[in-house]
Amino acid sequence: MTATRHVYDAELKPILGSTFQPTGFPDLGAATFTRLEDGEPVESLLVESVQSMANRLEATAWNPGSQQPEDVVQGLSYVRVDRQSTGEFLTSSRLEAHRLASPFVWESEGDDGTTFFDVITARLGLAKDTPLNYPKMARAILELDPFCLVHGVFFSRKEWLGQPKFPRAVSGVIEAHNVKQAPSGGRKADHVRHQLDRDAEGGGTAEGYGSVPFHRMEWTAERIVASFVVDVDLLRSYGLPDGTTDMLITLAQWEIRSLLSGGLRLRTACDLEVVGDAETRRGDPLPNLDELTERLTTLIAESRDVLGDGEPTVVRWAKG
Repeated sequence: MTATRHVYDAELKPILGSTFQPTGFPDLGAATFTRLEDGEPVESLLVESVQSMANRLEATAWNPGSQQPEDVVQGLSYVRVDRQSTGEFLTSSRLEAHRLASPFVWESEGDDGTTFFDVITARLGLAKDTPLNYPKMARAILELDPFCLVHGVFFSRKEWLGQPKFPRAVSGVIEAHNVKQAPSGGRKADHVRHQLDRDAEGGGTAEGYGSVPFHRMEWTAERIVASFVVDVDLLRSYGLPDGTTDMLITLAQWEIRSLLSGGLRLRTACDLEVVGDAETRRGDPLPNLDELTERLTTLIAESRDVLGDGEPTVVRWAKG
């Protein structure tokens, strides 16, 4: 039976010492929860959220030094946004949280003065009293930025008729189980100003002067696990040619393997490494990075008639 999901788990551990710093949320702090294992409660912790992992997976295919896609995905189109006043690179559909639905993308203009909002509306075939044609829209998105089919895009503005939504086809999360708090702290030392004049203005701790003690909360865990799901059924539902669907699945696997192979420095005090190799809980095993790179390169070349020329669409943002 053909797999409907590829599910992978990778055991992680801190590289430095035994403690780590999880993601935090305003007014919440660390996200703790109780997990049941064999009917017994286990105190657990969210180390990295699904939203953050989506960004980290997508970032594996972008070179921040050159502001260009990595070589292996150079043949996949995207939208590049330049600042109109200077011509310098501003952002792209690969960097924006909402991808093609980002205001920096759809409020920008092409060489003919047409806003990209109008381009997207026409490409997707959005019209009043017209059902959403997801196979047709998937083809259009594929030509603009295939990453939107892998990582999702939601055209959630009233101007977009029907407001089509493409969910994530690859998801990841990092959790820690059987956790305990590890309180610690330190002191920001000022070796020049040994004491503060309480009556002086502009020379206190608010401006960075003085020695300031602080506390911090880190954690230990019996087990830290990164889990990933590739929704094969979702990608197949778009009715793309088999080779193109395989390319999107391989792209998702390549991102997972690249993230696990390239290191997991999530925060200053959260630097993790993989213990052993990723295990397959369901679906096809996760190939090594070299194999996935070769396969992805081949599949992109073989899907050229569906993907288009693979060149970026350059638009210009004039609002700043």
